[in-house]
Amino acid sequence: MKGVQFIVDDKGEKTAVLIDLSKHAELWEDFYDRALVESRQNEPREPLEYVKRRLTQRSRSDG
Repeated sequence: MKGVQFIVDDKGEKTAVLIDLSKHAELWEDFYDRALVESRQNEPREPLEYVKRRLTQRSRSDG
């Protein structure tokens, strides 16, 4: 694929990749988004209703 280069170690194993962002910006964004999701996989979750309630209370106190 043009604009994508692999870095290999002494054994010929792929260890990194270079992506030409001018050609593959969307590909990079998708990869980065996926990596970010996986990095946050074990973070604590809050129920949506709790977040809505907290945001509603905050907007009332700001007004």
